[in-house]
Amino acid sequence: MNMFSNVNVFKETFKRRLAEKYSTSIELSHVTEQFDILGEMVRDYANYDWRAVRTEVKEEDKKQLIYFSMEFLMGRLLLNNLQNLGIYDIAKKGLEELGIDINKLEDQEADAGLGNGGLGRLAACFLDSISSLGYPVQGNCIRYEYGFFRQLIQKGKQFEVPDQWLTNGYVFEVRKPKHSVEVEFGGYTETYIKENGEFGMKTVNATHVKAVPYDVSVVGYRNRVTNTLRLWSAEPSEENLPKHMSFEEYLHTLKELSHGLYPDDSTEKGRILRLKQQYFLVSAGLQTTMREHYKRRKTLLNLADYYVYQLNDTHPILAIPELMRIMMDMYGYGWDEAWATVTKCIAYTNHTIMQEALERWSIQHVQQVCPRCYMIIEEINRRFNLELIEKNVDQGKRYAMQIIKDGQIHMANLAIYTAFSVNGVAKLHTDILKTETFKEFYELYPNKFNNKTNGVTHRRWLMYANPKLADLITSKIGDKWIVDMDHKLIDFKNYQNDKFVQEKVMDIKHENKLKLAKYIKEKMDIDVDPNSIFDVQIKRLHAYKRQLMNLFHIMYLYQRIVNEPDFTMHPRTFIFGAKAAPSYVYAKRIIELILAVADVVNNDPRSAKFMKVVFIENYGVSLAELIIPAADVSEQISTASKEASGTSNMKLMMNGAITLGTMDGANVEIHDLVGEDNIVIFGLSSNEVLSYYANGTYSAWNEYNNSQIIQNIMQSLFNGPWADSNRFQLIFDEIMNNNDCFFILKDLPEYIKAQERIEKLYQDKQRWAQMCIANIGSSGYFTSDRTIEQYVEDIWHLSKVGN
Repeated sequence: MNMFSNVNVFKETFKRRLAEKYSTSIELSHVTEQFDILGEMVRDYANYDWRAVRTEVKEEDKKQLIYFSMEFLMGRLLLNNLQNLGIYDIAKKGLEELGIDINKLEDQEADAGLGNGGLGRLAACFLDSISSLGYPVQGNCIRYEYGFFRQLIQKGKQFEVPDQWLTNGYVFEVRKPKHSVEVEFGGYTETYIKENGEFGMKTVNATHVKAVPYDVSVVGYRNRVTNTLRLWSAEPSEENLPKHMSFEEYLHTLKELSHGLYPDDSTEKGRILRLKQQYFLVSAGLQTTMREHYKRRKTLLNLADYYVYQLNDTHPILAIPELMRIMMDMYGYGWDEAWATVTKCIAYTNHTIMQEALERWSIQHVQQVCPRCYMIIEEINRRFNLELIEKNVDQGKRYAMQIIKDGQIHMANLAIYTAFSVNGVAKLHTDILKTETFKEFYELYPNKFNNKTNGVTHRRWLMYANPKLADLITSKIGDKWIVDMDHKLIDFKNYQNDKFVQEKVMDIKHENKLKLAKYIKEKMDIDVDPNSIFDVQIKRLHAYKRQLMNLFHIMYLYQRIVNEPDFTMHPRTFIFGAKAAPSYVYAKRIIELILAVADVVNNDPRSAKFMKVVFIENYGVSLAELIIPAADVSEQISTASKEASGTSNMKLMMNGAITLGTMDGANVEIHDLVGEDNIVIFGLSSNEVLSYYANGTYSAWNEYNNSQIIQNIMQSLFNGPWADSNRFQLIFDEIMNNNDCFFILKDLPEYIKAQERIEKLYQDKQRWAQMCIANIGSSGYFTSDRTIEQYVEDIWHLSKVGN
């Protein structure tokens, strides 16, 4: 019987399961038990669709997407799955009749610790959209036991503690030991003669690790399609225990593999562990799909007809040599057969134009972790060079494209040479890849390069995070936008001049601001004015994202308030949310400065009446769902040319925040869609930034010497009320002695003027409401549904299931 068919059936099932599992009644049960039972019921209800999708894919020979990513920042799944399955109202009413508040159960769920920033959240949005559109996908990630880290703010600093998100288990996962595979690390390669007389290669004396999958259902929006996120966990091999180490040492090695996301790469041990994690992920994911395929079809030569492997950034690029290794060493294919297969089923998404962020691995480390893969990479590089020589590519360009050079393996170069598709994630980003970062590759293989501007799932980020706004939209344009946002949401722009809609949009925003203000008061004991401008910058802490420029503006305002008795401004609440990587000392020092400035501003009566500065601790998906609907201003102020796309810009726009930004990443497309009048743009263009880098004419000291405002700000790092001895000298040195490589001082004067324009616009309530409506109505393009349809049409070539 369908346990969600009606309220009475739901209640009886809930009570029965509670008694069966916990031997308790509704009245005596604990909230954690109630959450667990509801989560299991939702998971099991989705399992029927899960099985049906897998059966259809097999029986009808449908092509599947295997999406490799080191991160999937999924957020909470209970509300999302209840809504997507169309059973939320029954569950809510049934629980109410049992005396249980569903919101309290929702609060029991921890954010899954499977990601850190935009890369992981994008991957999660993609899974949601792929499932909601009805295409078959399996995401692959590691089951990190302790996530990235949980951020604590204490004594004015960031501290990192383990993210114990699995303390009470994870109700939405199902352990699938029958799909386990063994991953081999280290050892060495031996040649042997095969039965047919040919030479073969095998790895011997390797350390064997059992990779066990935990599958999480990914529920599509009311279409009976449920896909899989497969999380790999490292366990001891049952038949191949190592002889060269104790069992305790072996267990420690396993524990490290699935302990946490992004081990500290400032040490050699941390770098090797990162490499091991990457190899563990791709080897496990490839082995299991290829084993299943070979079992059914007795060949791997048609693998590309049934699977496409999308590599999300450089982390999973070891999939290329590993797929070659599996075909040649495990299944006996020759090089040419394996290479023809690999080059037809691997696609690569690039997420950065910054050379320092493009992964390069030491030859020594790759030889140590996966020696056979290194041999294959070496041979790929040799054959690539023969091709370049044959095509008369000059030596300078050949050097730029080398896969192996200067003792390192350049992973992006390996991916671009091998993959049949290489995509950027915003129009500007892809143009820079073609003309700057990988221009030599683009000249050689222009047809490989394409753009797929990122998107976000509007179901989570608008419908569920901001239900009253979603209801308002539906009341005006109908509900077709929910399943066709790219084409239908634009109709909401027609209400820009509708006084009733203007008032409703602003009322809903005010309600959301009250909720966030309540949270800030309860968690941080800071009183913020909901009538102030909520100015929001929420993203990982990195120098190029320029949280520091935002802070310099705040310092500038404080100095004016203190030094100019007649100065006045519209009240502002500056909200930051950011984690700095544990070994990123400069980023952590910027957080210290934000907190120090906040302490001064918030406690000085002269400034506190005008502005507050709030740093939200442990920013993640659930907090984003609280902050984004309350934001008035969306800070998207990265150095032009540095941000590949950005996705917080899209989520904030979708919820009616006005973008204050540079012409960088997807801001360019936001600008083009909303028009000049509905966005505030400032700063250097990407061409100007690249020109400064090329000709070397920029001088931070010139900017300093020519501006009293800049001098006052920079000097306050030593003598300002937030200065503590020379604690912030590192920030001064990074800006002045490293020549302000992200052009904060160059863009600061324009940024200050842009902020003044924001204030002026906000004070015209009608104009501001019109801008909000224009942004909401123009945001349809940024649904990840549109992005996925473009991937399907141009790269993946999937057909739908569940029709």
